[in-house]
Amino acid sequence: MTAKTEIEITETAAASSCCGGSSCGTGAADAGAGAGVTAVYEVSGMTCGHCEGAISAEVSAIAGVTSVTAVAATGRVTVVSEAPLDEAAVRAAVDEAGYELVGLAG
Repeated sequence: MTAKTEIEITETAAASSCCGGSSCGTGAADAGAGAGVTAVYEVSGMTCGHCEGAISAEVSAIAGVTSVTAVAATGRVTVVSEAPLDEAAVRAAVDEAGYELVGLAG
């Protein structure tokens, strides 16, 4: 009976730590994991995966950026950073990649 009790405790501990509470399945745990600032920008000219990669590489080089997700189909680039970014720095990075930053997505 002791082994069964230990297994139940292990399973309960694993289940409660998988998503940190009531955020299971909502994506909220993932969003809070980095505890950074998220900004979504509109970029014109992206048409394919190569475009996404070029923009991601340039924007990722900005100091403080922790993740970049560019999606050609929507023309949006989601940037997570340690602190709010200077839009001029993001614009320069997007320009360097060969695209045009329209601005923050509304």
